[in-house]
Amino acid sequence: MAEIGFYHLTRSGLDDALPRLLGRTLQAGERAVVRCGSAERLAALDAALWVCPEPDWLPHGTPTAGNADLQPIWLTTEDEAPNGARFLFLVDGAESARLGAFTRVFDLFDGNDEGAVARARERWKAAKAAGHALSYWQQGVRGWEKKA
Repeated sequence: MAEIGFYHLTRSGLDDALPRLLGRTLQAGERAVVRCGSAERLAALDAALWVCPEPDWLPHGTPTAGNADLQPIWLTTEDEAPNGARFLFLVDGAESARLGAFTRVFDLFDGNDEGAVARARERWKAAKAAGHALSYWQQGVRGWEKKA
């Protein structure tokens, strides 16, 4: 079973929060796959990761660029991990039928979007019913705060 963290974005957007989490993933010596909800989001994140200020460099690839096996971070709209990632990031409500194939799953959702919050609650219920270990994180003044 995977350890699944639900990350409630309340103070910044995905383009600001995701790079820091990916940076920590790389620092831990892990690879990541980011499953996007649309091709438009994938393209926007691809551009944002090249210019993010912190960390200042996040090596990554997309299906357009290819060479998935060489990429420490892989952006995709598919339910895949061709770079051998053990960490999965789900954004924009993207889901995976392969949660158990990952060590850690990060489900990031926009707290300013009532629909996104409701869909995250449904994903939480499904993950809990499947027996995954769950945690809930919310952005606070000092960063991510783990909530009960």
